[in-house]
Amino acid sequence: MNKNEKFVITINRELGSGGRTVGRKLAEKLGVEFYDKALIKGLEDKFHLTTGEIEKLKGRSHSWWEDFKRAVRIGQQWGVANTRQYYQIDPQQMPDMLTTDEIFKAETEILQGIAEQESCVIAGRSGFYVFRNHPNHLSVLIQASMPFRIERVMRKQNMTEDEARKTIENVDRMRENYVMKYTGTSRYDTRNYDLVISADGKTEDEIVDIIMKVIGIH
Repeated sequence: MNKNEKFVITINRELGSGGRTVGRKLAEKLGVEFYDKALIKGLEDKFHLTTGEIEKLKGRSHSWWEDFKRAVRIGQQWGVANTRQYYQIDPQQMPDMLTTDEIFKAETEILQGIAEQESCVIAGRSGFYVFRNHPNHLSVLIQASMPFRIERVMRKQNMTEDEARKTIENVDRMRENYVMKYTGTSRYDTRNYDLVISADGKTEDEIVDIIMKVIGIH
């Protein structure tokens, strides 16, 4: 990845690995925007950003990107408020949570549009796939052992050990189903990534430092 040109770094992560926080801190250090699934979903819901609506934005005489950036600034609250959606999953509702083809296409359009306009860090389930052909892309996977993940989810979400384990298992299954459906590959296939990091024994800041060194910033 060439840090001197427009770039995109995607962070795929296991629930409880701290990957979302790593992505946010990495973006802050690099001085670029951070986008995640919660923000994109909030924008879709509030602004009805289907592929058709995105094409309308692009077709206007002024910059569609400026419209989108205004929406992002208004929608920043979703990046925090919807964090819990990653944890509170009802197994009986999981089929309803699978993204439709239209929403996946819209999300892909939004993410690719972001990367065309500016350098950024994106945390999401299929970032490695969406940007697989991007000329200046670093794909990162952050994993952790089950005990590490359970402890972190318990601490962050005030759950019991059993609740945390079941939540992790449900989210793992949901995310893997999503990735398999829309990319035809497993999110656990390390060949999809340029860098795979275990969070065990590391702080979020230490993981950020590892990524910074890989891209040549010390």
